Amino acid sequence: MEALSSVAPQTIHDTGIRRSLLEELAVKILFLNGEMSLVDLADKMCLSFPIIEEIFQFLRKEQLCEVKGMARGSHRIAVSGYGKARGSELLSMNQYAGPAPISIADYNLQVQRQSVQQTPIQRLDLECAFRPLVLDDGLLTFLGTAVTSGTSIFLYGPPGTGKTTIASYIPAIYHDNILIPYAVEVDNQIITLYDEGVHRRIEGAATEDSDKRWVLCDRPRVVTGGELSGEMLDLQFNVVSRFYTAPLQMKANNGVLILDDFGRQRMRPDELLNRWMTPLDRRVDFLTLPGGKKFEVKFDVVVVFSTNLQPRDLADEAFLRRIPNKIKIDHATPEQFKEIFRRECEARSLSCDADVPEYLIQLITGEMKQPLAQCYARDLINQIFWTAAYLRVEPSLTRETIDQACKKYFLSA
Repeated sequence: MEALSSVAPQTIHDTGIRRSLLEELAVKILFLNGEMSLVDLADKMCLSFPIIEEIFQFLRKEQLCEVKGMARGSHRIAVSGYGKARGSELLSMNQYAGPAPISIADYNLQVQRQSVQQTPIQRLDLECAFRPLVLDDGLLTFLGTAVTSGTSIFLYGPPGTGKTTIASYIPAIYHDNILIPYAVEVDNQIITLYDEGVHRRIEGAATEDSDKRWVLCDRPRVVTGGELSGEMLDLQFNVVSRFYTAPLQMKANNGVLILDDFGRQRMRPDELLNRWMTPLDRRVDFLTLPGGKKFEVKFDVVVVFSTNLQPRDLADEAFLRRIPNKIKIDHATPEQFKEIFRRECEARSLSCDADVPEYLIQLITGEMKQPLAQCYARDLINQIFWTAAYLRVEPSLTRETIDQACKKYFLSA
């Protein structure tokens, strides 16, 4: 992969952002923060000191600020009376007062440089990432091939087989970092992108000469389920702050977007499929600003669809063709189920007689007439712990407690 590039620009021209936008941003920050040294203003805007000097000269010339003294080896300034009026006016139009944005052109270029498709994946990466799970070699190979492609994956199969869990471990395969901007500017509109709830920042990674408008992070993992709606895939406009937040797929760029329980969202499957037909095929998305102006943004996302519904009931052949990796996750074999059960007991510090796992398997497949879903090990042990907590006794794994757990958990025939 091409090396990550984030050298701090030294002139306003080099930022790729219109001069007036940066000057207006500085006025808003000064209005909200009161007196600030130029060093503090540089830190707040995530810009180099030479650029802040350029902005300061303009603000002083236009009588938008007043020099109050010296601090941290630089001028200490505050907005003037005229600056306060201008700051209040600017905030009424747009309340964004954070780090300076990146141009959409620079953002798309960086997404391409750190593409998830260019990350080398080895079998050891898969083995380490999925070590907590019990997966056979064939499934690991399928998953490794799918992740190496950097495209989309369809995990399907019966309920309780671990599709969601497998999907949630896919981001752990990646061990490299990417740069994510605090915000992006398009046609004089600011779109916030970095999200502390989604992006995992690498602390202490910034250097003195780095462009601090970018944040070094792990590759993102974005998870959504039944709450997904069409609006979440478009720019989110806050009517109070009057600036935009990036949609889910943009926050997931260069990483993984997991659509859990696909087919059960607030958004109908055909709506989602039609919305993403082009992005999945061409790896380019189109977002719309007020007035209908569209702009292009890279769609560099490993989209993982997880569902217990039949794929052909959710999508037509044209769409399924655009999801090149379709992996069926089936029920556990008896040996796999025993290992899952053993690990669950070990994690819960629950001793288990040697004959109990075999007895449980016979009970599930025989009397209960159920397949060996991977989730049963955890769910039945939960039943035993809940019963023990109610009775105020130590949880134990015996044939009797297993019988009771199964009777409470499974529906009667």
